[in-house]
Amino acid sequence: MALPYWVEFFNDLQHVRGRSRNTVMAYRRDLELYQDFKETKRDISQIFSFMKEKGLSTRSQARVISSMRTYFKFIQTKGEEAPELRQLRPPKIKASLPKVLSDEDFKKLFEASESSDKMRTARNQITLLMLFGLGCRVTELIQLNLQDFNQHESWMRILGKGNKERLVPVATRLREELVTYIREVRPSLVRGATDSVLINDRGKRPSRVDLWRWLAAWSERAGFEKPIGPHQFRHGCATALLESGADLRSIQMLLGHSSIQTTQIYTSVSTQKMRETIDEHHPLSSDQSKDSDS
Repeated sequence: MALPYWVEFFNDLQHVRGRSRNTVMAYRRDLELYQDFKETKRDISQIFSFMKEKGLSTRSQARVISSMRTYFKFIQTKGEEAPELRQLRPPKIKASLPKVLSDEDFKKLFEASESSDKMRTARNQITLLMLFGLGCRVTELIQLNLQDFNQHESWMRILGKGNKERLVPVATRLREELVTYIREVRPSLVRGATDSVLINDRGKRPSRVDLWRWLAAWSERAGFEKPIGPHQFRHGCATALLESGADLRSIQMLLGHSSIQTTQIYTSVSTQKMRETIDEHHPLSSDQSKDSDS
């Protein structure tokens, strides 16, 4: 039996709060798990044991609890009681630093994206340049249309989470590569009517699966042990900007973060990189001291 206000809740998520389809589906999976838990007739305090039995990580458990709390708050607005809200607190998660794509790894991936077809090579490489240059999410990238690119003023309009638009400046090299791609490459790839900037091998707008598949193939060809994920480009873009002197507020606007706290994690990445550099090169580091003693 469905939870109370099941349909209304998901309508609210999608049409009132403007959540993406992927986000809505994630809420659905989380609440279906809660529904399975309810059928066991166990006390709500045992929800964490139940999730552990299902093999969920601490981070996944936190997401499920967050989804449940959002749902409980919603049904309260409909006059329903939700005592679970007072009992459910998300588990503490140790903040992990994002995996960043280095300049060297980007160059390897860029070279590995070459194919025997010149037009596909150009498509592959503009994909990588936009991921790294715009710092956008993979869903935002595949949604980009021709009319979103203003080549004269060098900016790209990106539709982010919650249907929030932001204008992202386009660097000189990326602008030039985009203009060439749109004029000389894209027409030979597209089949049928589509405004999509990127075109997949079937001549249509690419899907998230297309992007992941491309990156996995290029990563393997480049010799990486694990495939490079699209989010690593986003982290790499933010970290590179921060290390070049960009302020956090500007990076926040570029990435479309709703909170500056989300953006601040990149200061930790830069600090960690600085620490590694000092350990490797500073005369007072342990490694350098060992070299001087030998």
